[in-house]
This record gives sequence, C-alpha cells and structure tokens, in this order.
Amino acid sequence: MKMAKQISKSGKARRHVVESSILAFSLITALSAVHAQPSPAAQPDAARISTITQASLPFGPLKRIEAGVLSVAYAETGPADGPAVILLHGWPYDIHSYDQVAPLLAAKGYRVLMPYARGYGDTHFLSEKTVKNGQPAALAKDVVDFMDALKIRQAVLGGYDWGARSADIVSALWPERVKALVSVSGYLIGNQAAGKAPLAPKAELQWWYQFYFATDRGRAGYEKNTHDFARLIWQLASPKWTFDDATFDRSAKALDNADHVDITVFNYRWRLGLVEGEPQYQALEQKLATAPSISVPTITLEGDATGAPHPAPEDYAKRFTGKYEFRWVNGGIGHNLPQEDPKAFAKAVIDADHL
Repeated sequence: MKMAKQISKSGKARRHVVESSILAFSLITALSAVHAQPSPAAQPDAARISTITQASLPFGPLKRIEAGVLSVAYAETGPADGPAVILLHGWPYDIHSYDQVAPLLAAKGYRVLMPYARGYGDTHFLSEKTVKNGQPAALAKDVVDFMDALKIRQAVLGGYDWGARSADIVSALWPERVKALVSVSGYLIGNQAAGKAPLAPKAELQWWYQFYFATDRGRAGYEKNTHDFARLIWQLASPKWTFDDATFDRSAKALDNADHVDITVFNYRWRLGLVEGEPQYQALEQKLATAPSISVPTITLEGDATGAPHPAPEDYAKRFTGKYEFRWVNGGIGHNLPQEDPKAFAKAVIDADHL
C-alpha cells in the first residue's frame, strides 16, 4: 500500500471551503431538522484506504479504495459515523457537481461520499485486461462494490444522468442497500430491446451524440475533441446555466482518464445493441429488461429548463411503488441540477430520507 499523501490546498480551494461553509450555515435554519443516527455498518480497515495527490477539492484530498474491478477515487465529507449518502455524477460531468450539495448535507450530520465512476478522474481498473465496459449494469454494480468495500450496509443514493441511472438500478435490484433515492429525470432504467425502438424525429434529434458514437468517426472525434464536446453537451443540456471557464475546466480534468472514451462509446453503443455486454452482468440485465419497479422512498426532480433527453414525469411515476414525490425545480435549471440548484437537491436528499 502506498504511503498516504496530502494534497496542498490552494488559496482558491480555501476560499471555496469558506464560501461553502457560509452557505451551509445559512441553510441550516431553512431546512427541516434532521437528527442523525450513527451508521450501523462497521468501518473498513483504514489500511485499505489511501489518499490521492492529483485533485483539488473543497473537502480535502481524495481517497482511494479497491472495490470490485476498480480502484475507486472518491471524496468524503461529514462525520464518519453519520448516515451515509452516496452522490453519483453523470456524463460528461464529475463529482464537482456536488461541491455545494455536500457541505449542506454534512452540516446536517450526513457522511457524504462522492465516487468517480469508471472512466473518470483517478478511478482506474485494477487489471489492464478488464474490458472497458460502460453498460449500465456494470456501472451500477460498481456502486454496490464501493459500498461493500467501505462496509456501508445502507445509504441514501442521489444522482443525475448516468448517476441517476445507476442509483435507479441499485434501488431496483438491491433495495435493501438503499434507504432512500433522489433521481433527476426519474426512472432511467432501460434495456437493449427498448433501445432499438425508433422515437419521434424530434426526440431522435436530442440523441444525436448517441448515433455519432455509433461510428468510428464519432469515436475518433470524441477522443480528439473531448473537452470541446463536453462543453457543448453542458450548453445544450443546461441552456440557461451561465457556467464560467473555471467551473468547466475543473470538471473537464476528470475526462482525461485513459479509459473515458472507451467507457463512453461502449455505453452508447450498448444502448443501441451494437455491442454485447459482459457475461457476468447478463443476469442483471435480464432483470432490468422487465422494467422492475422501485420500492424505496424516492423523490424525483426535473429542472424547468433542461435541454437533455428525459422522460415525462407522468410516464414513469407508476414505476415507483413506495413513498414517492416528484418536484419541478424552477428558475432556469438544466440537466446538472445538483450544481445548478444545490439547495433544491440537498433538500430533496434530506426529505427523501424522511419520507
């Protein structure tokens, strides 16, 4: 095991911590009171967790733990014995989407964990021989493996985009591991058979990049222009979000992962049935193909100005069979809802935990 190293904090990072702390303090009286209960799960062997020296975050250095087929890089904040909340990022974003959400939850006593998904940041495969698989079942299983590695028996899951899909899948297939769910765009569980069905022309237009990635030219184009491509997706998915260069550049670094292009292309080609998944995930995919219901307490969210493809809330409401609530988030909020309206997302996590 490598000796742990600390990341030196820049002045900018310190200012971000102060700003986030002020924001967290100001919201404490606005959100309903939460009495945190100690987590019943045992803590993992500290020797299995190391720190990483390649990131600047408002929560201190990243941590790393081996989980399943991955060496997972993740950020953590809040009391170590607080109830666990795991926040999952989307494509092409990263864990900085939760820079302001996490302090709000930590101030309420939650232990907040934000892992980099496979193909992002400093998360890497343990073996170079592992297939660079981006199918949804694999990404969801990564979340369960992450929880197992940290000995987290149960957690509140929150996510958007790919992260919401993974959170949905874990909630559907491993409900005993999920105390509550917050999902932007609601029920995102799909399958290859459904992916082959054509949509209306206007809906197909929104998925232009999926068809682009289906070609060799598209793969080469994404590899050559990853950052420019991601910036375009950010703009299209959140047309009213005026993010600055620093905000984008901070997250775009996570896309420089050597496996990122392979994971991205595999994911979208799998959805169209152009590539086969790995055999070890076949049983999971068969369950997902039945569109399983989600019984855990859930709040789904949608921004009023999202430009990303998303199902209508009334079309998926019946998929949630437990305590359930849908919320529109107004104010020109787009697809990256946690970063665009962190107060609304944090409140949804707290409220879902108490449904």
